[in-house]
Amino acid sequence: MKIVVVGAGLGGVAAAVGLHRLGHEVTLLERGAELREAGTGIVIMPNGLRALETLGLAEDVRGHVLHATHAGLRDWRGRPLLVADLVQAQREIGSPAMIDRAELHRALRAPLPPDLVRTATSVERLEPDSNGVTVISDGNPITRADAVIAADGIGSKLRAQLFPGHPGPRRTGRMDLRGMLPRPPGLPPDLLASQLVDRRSGAMFGLFPVGEDRLYWFTDSVLNGTPPDANEARRQMLSLTADWHPLVATLIEATPPADIYVDPISHLAEPLPSFASGRIALLGDAAHAMSPDLGQGASQAFEDAAALSRHLKGAEPADVAERLVRYDAERRPSANRIMRGASRQSRLTSQTGIAAWLRDTLLRAIPSRLATRQLATLWHA
Repeated sequence: MKIVVVGAGLGGVAAAVGLHRLGHEVTLLERGAELREAGTGIVIMPNGLRALETLGLAEDVRGHVLHATHAGLRDWRGRPLLVADLVQAQREIGSPAMIDRAELHRALRAPLPPDLVRTATSVERLEPDSNGVTVISDGNPITRADAVIAADGIGSKLRAQLFPGHPGPRRTGRMDLRGMLPRPPGLPPDLLASQLVDRRSGAMFGLFPVGEDRLYWFTDSVLNGTPPDANEARRQMLSLTADWHPLVATLIEATPPADIYVDPISHLAEPLPSFASGRIALLGDAAHAMSPDLGQGASQAFEDAAALSRHLKGAEPADVAERLVRYDAERRPSANRIMRGASRQSRLTSQTGIAAWLRDTLLRAIPSRLATRQLATLWHA
Protein backbone atom coordinates (compact mmCIF):
# COMPACT_ATOMS: atom_id res chain seq x y z
CA MET A 1 0.00 0.00 0.00
CA LYS A 2 1.27 3.49 -0.85
CA ILE A 3 1.50 5.84 2.14
CA VAL A 4 2.75 9.43 2.16
CA VAL A 5 3.95 11.00 5.41
CA VAL A 6 4.00 14.82 5.33
CA GLY A 7 6.52 16.30 7.76
CA ALA A 8 9.84 14.87 8.89
CA GLY A 9 9.83 15.91 12.53
CA LEU A 10 10.32 13.31 15.24
CA GLY A 11 6.80 11.88 14.98
CA GLY A 12 6.72 11.88 11.19
CA VAL A 13 10.03 10.08 10.93
CA ALA A 14 8.98 7.49 13.53
CA ALA A 15 5.73 6.85 11.63
CA ALA A 16 7.56 6.55 8.29
CA VAL A 17 10.01 4.01 9.72
CA GLY A 18 7.27 1.98 11.37
CA LEU A 19 5.11 1.84 8.24
CA HIS A 20 8.11 1.06 6.03
CA ARG A 21 9.04 -1.85 8.25
CA LEU A 22 5.54 -3.25 7.80
CA GLY A 23 6.19 -3.47 4.06
CA HIS A 24 4.19 -0.44 2.93
CA GLU A 25 5.52 1.76 0.12
CA VAL A 26 6.31 4.90 2.11
CA THR A 27 7.30 8.37 0.91
CA LEU A 28 8.36 10.98 3.46
CA LEU A 29 7.91 14.58 2.32
CA GLU A 30 9.79 17.37 4.10
CA ARG A 31 9.56 21.07 3.28
CA GLY A 32 13.09 21.76 4.55
CA ALA A 33 16.14 21.40 2.34
CA GLU A 34 17.43 18.52 4.46
CA LEU A 35 16.36 16.12 7.15
CA ARG A 36 17.43 17.73 10.39
CA GLU A 37 16.14 18.71 13.80
CA ALA A 38 17.39 21.81 15.59
CA GLY A 39 17.00 22.54 19.27
CA THR A 40 18.30 21.50 22.64
CA GLY A 41 17.28 18.62 24.86
CA ILE A 42 14.06 16.66 24.80
CA VAL A 43 12.48 14.37 27.37
CA ILE A 44 10.91 11.08 26.32
CA MET A 45 8.51 9.80 28.95
CA PRO A 46 8.17 6.07 29.70
CA ASN A 47 5.01 5.84 27.57
CA GLY A 48 6.94 7.38 24.67
CA LEU A 49 9.76 4.89 25.16
CA ARG A 50 7.28 2.03 25.10
CA ALA A 51 5.89 3.35 21.82
CA LEU A 52 9.38 3.54 20.32
CA GLU A 53 9.98 -0.01 21.54
CA THR A 54 7.03 -1.28 19.51
CA LEU A 55 8.47 0.50 16.46
CA GLY A 56 11.92 -1.03 17.04
CA LEU A 57 13.40 2.44 17.63
CA ALA A 58 14.12 2.49 21.37
CA GLU A 59 17.61 0.97 21.46
CA ASP A 60 19.55 4.24 21.12
CA VAL A 61 17.15 6.18 23.33
CA ARG A 62 17.29 3.76 26.27
CA GLY A 63 20.96 4.60 26.69
CA HIS A 64 19.90 8.10 27.76
CA VAL A 65 17.69 7.38 30.76
CA LEU A 66 17.37 10.24 33.22
CA HIS A 67 19.92 9.97 36.04
CA ALA A 68 18.57 11.85 39.06
CA THR A 69 17.24 10.82 42.47
CA HIS A 70 14.43 13.35 42.90
CA ALA A 71 12.15 15.43 40.68
CA GLY A 72 9.48 18.01 41.26
CA LEU A 73 8.66 21.61 42.05
CA ARG A 74 10.73 24.02 44.15
CA ASP A 75 10.35 27.70 44.86
CA TRP A 76 12.56 30.29 43.19
CA ARG A 77 15.22 29.88 45.87
CA GLY A 78 15.39 26.13 45.39
CA ARG A 79 13.42 25.16 48.49
CA PRO A 80 11.18 22.07 48.07
CA LEU A 81 7.50 22.47 47.29
CA LEU A 82 6.55 19.07 45.89
CA VAL A 83 9.45 16.66 45.44
CA ALA A 84 9.01 13.06 44.33
CA ASP A 85 11.28 10.06 44.75
CA LEU A 86 12.45 9.60 41.17
CA VAL A 87 14.04 6.23 41.86
CA GLN A 88 10.77 4.83 43.22
CA ALA A 89 8.77 6.26 40.30
CA GLN A 90 11.20 4.69 37.85
CA ARG A 91 10.87 1.39 39.68
CA GLU A 92 7.07 1.47 39.39
CA ILE A 93 6.56 2.69 35.84
CA GLY A 94 9.92 2.95 34.05
CA SER A 95 12.48 5.65 33.36
CA PRO A 96 12.17 8.72 31.15
CA ALA A 97 15.02 9.52 28.79
CA MET A 98 16.68 12.89 28.30
CA ILE A 99 18.46 13.24 24.96
CA ASP A 100 19.80 15.82 22.54
CA ARG A 101 17.00 16.53 20.05
CA ALA A 102 19.26 16.43 16.98
CA GLU A 103 20.83 13.18 18.17
CA LEU A 104 17.40 11.63 18.64
CA HIS A 105 16.31 12.67 15.15
CA ARG A 106 19.42 11.10 13.61
CA ALA A 107 18.81 7.85 15.48
CA LEU A 108 15.15 7.66 14.46
CA ARG A 109 15.74 8.34 10.77
CA ALA A 110 18.74 6.00 10.45
CA PRO A 111 16.65 2.93 9.43
CA LEU A 112 14.81 4.87 6.70
CA PRO A 113 16.27 4.36 3.20
CA PRO A 114 17.29 7.77 1.75
CA ASP A 115 15.41 7.14 -1.50
CA LEU A 116 12.11 7.24 0.41
CA VAL A 117 12.67 10.88 1.41
CA ARG A 118 11.87 13.98 -0.66
CA THR A 119 13.13 17.22 0.85
CA ALA A 120 12.39 20.82 -0.22
CA THR A 121 8.80 19.71 -0.84
CA SER A 122 6.09 21.87 0.71
CA VAL A 123 2.67 20.25 0.60
CA GLU A 124 -0.06 22.82 0.03
CA ARG A 125 -3.12 20.65 0.09
CA LEU A 126 -4.52 17.17 -0.38
CA GLU A 127 -7.19 16.12 -2.87
CA PRO A 128 -8.87 12.94 -1.66
CA ASP A 129 -11.26 10.85 -3.72
CA SER A 130 -12.80 7.40 -3.41
CA ASN A 131 -9.64 5.66 -4.64
CA GLY A 132 -6.85 7.60 -2.95
CA VAL A 133 -5.32 10.99 -2.20
CA THR A 134 -3.48 13.33 -4.57
CA VAL A 135 -0.73 15.39 -2.96
CA ILE A 136 -0.36 18.96 -4.26
CA SER A 137 2.91 20.95 -4.04
CA ASP A 138 3.56 24.31 -5.71
CA GLY A 139 0.21 24.06 -7.42
CA ASN A 140 1.00 20.71 -9.04
CA PRO A 141 0.15 17.10 -8.19
CA ILE A 142 3.35 15.32 -7.18
CA THR A 143 2.17 11.88 -6.08
CA ARG A 144 -0.81 9.67 -5.29
CA ALA A 145 -1.27 7.63 -2.14
CA ASP A 146 -3.69 5.18 -0.58
CA ALA A 147 -3.23 6.97 2.75
CA VAL A 148 -1.63 10.20 3.94
CA ILE A 149 -0.24 10.90 7.41
CA ALA A 150 -0.19 14.64 8.13
CA ALA A 151 2.64 15.33 10.58
CA ASP A 152 3.20 18.93 9.52
CA GLY A 153 3.36 20.46 12.97
CA ILE A 154 1.48 22.95 15.09
CA GLY A 155 0.83 25.29 12.14
CA SER A 156 -0.46 22.40 10.01
CA LYS A 157 -1.90 23.51 6.66
CA LEU A 158 -3.43 20.08 6.24
CA ARG A 159 -5.28 20.26 9.56
CA ALA A 160 -6.71 23.61 8.45
CA GLN A 161 -7.83 22.02 5.18
CA LEU A 162 -9.50 19.06 6.88
CA PHE A 163 -11.19 21.15 9.59
CA PRO A 164 -11.65 24.66 8.16
CA GLY A 165 -13.89 25.72 11.04
CA HIS A 166 -11.36 24.83 13.72
CA PRO A 167 -9.60 27.84 15.35
CA GLY A 168 -6.17 26.18 15.14
CA PRO A 169 -3.28 27.05 17.45
CA ARG A 170 -3.44 29.82 20.02
CA ARG A 171 -0.66 31.48 22.00
CA THR A 172 -0.85 31.06 25.76
CA GLY A 173 0.70 34.46 26.49
CA ARG A 174 3.90 32.85 27.71
CA MET A 175 7.42 32.46 26.35
CA ASP A 176 9.85 29.57 26.41
CA LEU A 177 13.66 29.89 26.43
CA ARG A 178 15.76 26.73 26.08
CA GLY A 179 19.46 26.13 26.25
CA MET A 180 22.01 23.36 26.64
CA LEU A 181 25.59 23.58 27.89
CA PRO A 182 28.41 21.50 29.37
CA ARG A 183 27.69 20.41 32.92
CA PRO A 184 29.62 22.62 35.38
CA PRO A 185 31.38 21.09 38.39
CA GLY A 186 29.80 21.25 41.82
CA LEU A 187 26.21 21.18 40.63
CA PRO A 188 23.77 20.56 43.54
CA PRO A 189 22.37 17.08 42.81
CA ASP A 190 19.03 17.85 44.43
CA LEU A 191 18.28 20.48 41.78
CA LEU A 192 18.59 18.09 38.84
CA ALA A 193 15.18 17.27 37.32
CA SER A 194 13.67 20.20 39.23
CA GLN A 195 11.43 23.07 38.22
CA LEU A 196 11.72 26.31 40.16
CA VAL A 197 8.58 28.47 40.25
CA ASP A 198 8.26 32.08 41.42
CA ARG A 199 4.92 33.02 42.95
CA ARG A 200 5.72 36.72 42.49
CA SER A 201 6.13 36.69 38.69
CA GLY A 202 4.71 33.29 37.68
CA ALA A 203 8.00 32.47 35.94
CA MET A 204 9.61 29.02 35.96
CA PHE A 205 13.08 27.55 35.41
CA GLY A 206 13.62 23.84 34.74
CA LEU A 207 16.84 21.84 34.73
CA PHE A 208 17.61 18.33 33.49
CA PRO A 209 20.85 16.38 32.94
CA VAL A 210 21.57 15.14 29.42
CA GLY A 211 23.95 12.21 29.78
CA GLU A 212 26.88 12.61 32.14
CA ASP A 213 28.33 15.86 30.87
CA ARG A 214 25.58 18.21 29.66
CA LEU A 215 22.63 20.12 31.07
CA TYR A 216 19.36 21.18 29.47
CA TRP A 217 17.50 24.15 30.94
CA PHE A 218 14.31 25.96 30.03
CA THR A 219 12.27 28.90 31.26
CA ASP A 220 8.61 29.80 31.10
CA SER A 221 7.58 33.41 31.62
CA VAL A 222 5.00 35.99 30.60
CA LEU A 223 5.20 37.16 26.99
CA ASN A 224 4.03 40.66 26.16
CA GLY A 225 3.82 41.25 22.43
CA THR A 226 6.35 39.88 19.96
CA PRO A 227 8.93 37.36 21.24
CA PRO A 228 12.33 39.05 21.70
CA ASP A 229 15.53 37.76 20.11
CA ALA A 230 17.83 35.48 22.11
CA ASN A 231 20.00 38.33 23.41
CA GLU A 232 17.06 40.33 24.72
CA ALA A 233 15.22 37.27 26.06
CA ARG A 234 18.38 36.23 27.90
CA ARG A 235 18.74 39.71 29.39
CA GLN A 236 15.10 39.76 30.49
CA MET A 237 15.37 36.38 32.20
CA LEU A 238 18.59 37.33 33.99
CA SER A 239 16.84 40.43 35.33
CA LEU A 240 13.72 38.47 36.30
CA THR A 241 15.71 35.77 38.13
CA ALA A 242 18.30 38.04 39.78
CA ASP A 243 17.33 36.94 43.32
CA TRP A 244 16.60 33.30 42.48
CA HIS A 245 18.87 30.40 43.40
CA PRO A 246 22.29 31.52 42.09
CA LEU A 247 22.55 28.45 39.84
CA VAL A 248 19.82 29.87 37.57
CA ALA A 249 21.73 32.99 36.56
CA THR A 250 24.99 31.03 36.36
CA LEU A 251 23.58 28.61 33.79
CA ILE A 252 21.79 31.25 31.71
CA GLU A 253 24.91 33.45 31.63
CA ALA A 254 27.10 30.48 30.68
CA THR A 255 24.93 29.68 27.64
CA PRO A 256 25.83 31.74 24.54
CA PRO A 257 22.86 33.48 22.89
CA ALA A 258 23.54 31.46 19.72
CA ASP A 259 22.68 28.32 21.72
CA ILE A 260 19.43 29.71 23.18
CA TYR A 261 16.09 29.10 21.49
CA VAL A 262 13.15 31.45 22.06
CA ASP A 263 9.55 30.53 21.24
CA PRO A 264 6.09 31.75 22.13
CA ILE A 265 4.23 28.89 23.81
CA SER A 266 1.19 27.78 21.81
CA HIS A 267 -1.35 24.98 21.88
CA LEU A 268 -4.51 24.04 20.02
CA ALA A 269 -7.30 26.40 21.02
CA GLU A 270 -9.63 23.43 21.36
CA PRO A 271 -9.46 19.66 20.72
CA LEU A 272 -10.08 18.43 17.20
CA PRO A 273 -13.30 16.52 16.45
CA SER A 274 -11.24 13.73 14.89
CA PHE A 275 -7.66 12.72 14.15
CA ALA A 276 -8.73 11.15 10.85
CA SER A 277 -10.76 12.07 7.79
CA GLY A 278 -11.25 9.35 5.21
CA ARG A 279 -7.79 8.29 4.04
CA ILE A 280 -5.96 11.07 5.93
CA ALA A 281 -4.73 10.92 9.52
CA LEU A 282 -3.18 13.61 11.70
CA LEU A 283 -0.17 12.93 13.93
CA GLY A 284 1.70 14.80 16.66
CA ASP A 285 1.33 18.57 16.94
CA ALA A 286 -0.91 18.62 13.87
CA ALA A 287 -3.40 16.57 15.89
CA HIS A 288 -2.92 17.66 19.50
CA ALA A 289 -0.41 20.48 19.94
CA MET A 290 -0.06 21.04 23.69
CA SER A 291 1.92 23.25 26.03
CA PRO A 292 5.21 21.69 27.19
CA ASP A 293 4.29 21.56 30.88
CA LEU A 294 3.99 17.77 31.15
CA GLY A 295 6.88 17.03 28.79
CA GLN A 296 4.57 14.78 26.75
CA GLY A 297 4.66 16.36 23.29
CA ALA A 298 7.16 14.01 21.67
CA SER A 299 5.94 10.97 23.59
CA GLN A 300 2.38 11.52 22.37
CA ALA A 301 3.64 11.79 18.78
CA PHE A 302 5.47 8.47 19.20
CA GLU A 303 2.29 6.89 20.56
CA ASP A 304 0.50 8.16 17.44
CA ALA A 305 3.16 6.62 15.21
CA ALA A 306 2.98 3.28 17.02
CA ALA A 307 -0.82 3.24 16.85
CA LEU A 308 -0.84 4.05 13.13
CA SER A 309 1.63 1.25 12.46
CA ARG A 310 -0.46 -1.16 14.49
CA HIS A 311 -3.76 -0.26 12.82
CA LEU A 312 -2.31 -0.21 9.28
CA LYS A 313 -0.50 -3.52 9.64
CA GLY A 314 -1.62 -5.77 6.79
CA ALA A 315 -4.04 -3.14 5.49
CA GLU A 316 -5.12 -3.01 1.86
CA PRO A 317 -6.20 0.23 0.12
CA ALA A 318 -9.87 -0.57 0.67
CA ASP A 319 -9.26 -0.91 4.42
CA VAL A 320 -7.71 2.51 5.03
CA ALA A 321 -10.70 4.60 6.11
CA GLU A 322 -11.91 1.95 8.57
CA ARG A 323 -8.41 1.43 10.01
CA LEU A 324 -7.93 5.17 10.54
CA VAL A 325 -11.27 5.37 12.36
CA ARG A 326 -9.82 2.82 14.79
CA TYR A 327 -6.67 4.90 15.14
CA ASP A 328 -8.76 7.95 16.00
CA ALA A 329 -10.80 5.99 18.55
CA GLU A 330 -7.62 4.83 20.27
CA ARG A 331 -5.54 7.99 20.26
CA ARG A 332 -7.86 10.98 20.46
CA PRO A 333 -9.29 10.44 23.96
CA SER A 334 -5.86 9.79 25.45
CA ALA A 335 -4.00 12.59 23.66
CA ASN A 336 -6.72 15.13 24.40
CA ARG A 337 -6.64 14.16 28.07
CA ILE A 338 -2.91 14.86 28.15
CA MET A 339 -3.43 18.13 26.29
CA ARG A 340 -5.94 19.28 28.91
CA GLY A 341 -3.61 18.15 31.69
CA ALA A 342 -0.75 20.20 30.25
CA SER A 343 -2.96 23.28 30.23
CA ARG A 344 -3.94 22.68 33.87
CA GLN A 345 -0.29 22.27 34.84
CA SER A 346 0.56 25.53 33.06
CA ARG A 347 -2.12 27.37 35.01
CA LEU A 348 -0.87 25.84 38.26
CA THR A 349 2.78 26.81 37.85
CA SER A 350 2.15 30.29 36.42
CA GLN A 351 -0.06 31.52 39.25
CA THR A 352 0.89 34.67 41.14
CA GLY A 353 -0.18 36.49 44.29
CA ILE A 354 -2.45 34.91 46.89
CA ALA A 355 -3.37 32.00 44.62
CA ALA A 356 0.30 31.12 44.19
CA TRP A 357 0.96 31.44 47.93
CA LEU A 358 -1.90 29.02 48.64
CA ARG A 359 -0.56 26.69 45.93
CA ASP A 360 2.89 26.62 47.53
CA THR A 361 1.42 26.04 51.00
CA LEU A 362 -0.68 23.13 49.79
CA LEU A 363 2.15 21.58 47.78
CA ARG A 364 4.46 21.62 50.80
CA ALA A 365 1.83 19.69 52.77
CA ILE A 366 1.65 16.79 50.29
CA PRO A 367 3.65 13.74 51.48
CA SER A 368 6.50 12.62 49.25
CA ARG A 369 4.91 9.21 48.64
CA LEU A 370 1.81 10.88 47.16
CA ALA A 371 3.98 13.11 45.01
CA THR A 372 5.81 10.02 43.77
CA ARG A 373 2.52 8.29 42.96
CA GLN A 374 1.31 11.34 41.03
CA LEU A 375 4.57 11.49 39.07
CA ALA A 376 4.23 7.82 38.15
CA THR A 377 0.66 8.49 36.98
CA LEU A 378 1.81 11.33 34.72
CA TRP A 379 4.56 9.17 33.27
CA HIS A 380 2.17 6.32 32.61
CA ALA A 381 -0.03 8.65 30.51
